[in-house]
Amino acid sequence: MTIKNYIPNALTLANIFCGCIGTLFAMNNHLDWAAGIVAIGVLFDFLDGFFARILNAQSEIGLQLDSLADVITSGLVPGVFMYQLLDRAAGIPWGTALNSIHFNIAYLGFAITLASAYRLAKFNVDDGQSTSFKGLPTPANAIFIISLPLVLLYGESNYFPGLIGAFQDALANQYVLLGITALSCWLLNSPIRLFALKFKSFNIKDNSLRYGFLILAALLLNFLGYLGILLIIVSYILLSLIFSKSAN
Repeated sequence: MTIKNYIPNALTLANIFCGCIGTLFAMNNHLDWAAGIVAIGVLFDFLDGFFARILNAQSEIGLQLDSLADVITSGLVPGVFMYQLLDRAAGIPWGTALNSIHFNIAYLGFAITLASAYRLAKFNVDDGQSTSFKGLPTPANAIFIISLPLVLLYGESNYFPGLIGAFQDALANQYVLLGITALSCWLLNSPIRLFALKFKSFNIKDNSLRYGFLILAALLLNFLGYLGILLIIVSYILLSLIFSKSAN
């Protein structure tokens, strides 16, 4: 094996490292920092596959390692995030309830971790997800979950302050958060077909949906800030549903 064969796996290990550090930040009440670390981990997750393809360095070990990395960065960390959000909605300061040994409803946030692990196991034995995904990919779900506290902490915009305020009020409600948890778990393992953001070429005709999505994502980020991150994932799901229906 040449050194190029080790590059994708090194990037995957960097993703795992980000997941470990992100978990520590999330457990210690630094959800904003944890979100940044997870975002870097998701970038490594994209880069390992990208370099594996262009270097022709794909391997079975790389496939398994990638899923193990996603369980941590895109599974465990979002579970901790939801745990903390549920505690906050119950009036418990972020980080303090982790010292409690009695059951509380916030433990249900880790259902996201379980659903992510199950989704990744299914993905590894499914040969029909090379050009599209069945169910929401774990990195996309992680981005959705980690955006929630960012909306609460920094959700300010000069364009739609009322809309952002309404979202902040909703995210402070335990029942809304439990509903988001259940929806997240279902989307991860749903039969919904979602398009992949993998460019085999840069031809506009063949990638019109992908380019359109990237333009929409840029607009949402510009006008809605952190709320835009959340709505990007929602848009991704809606566009996939519309595109799949029109294709049929």
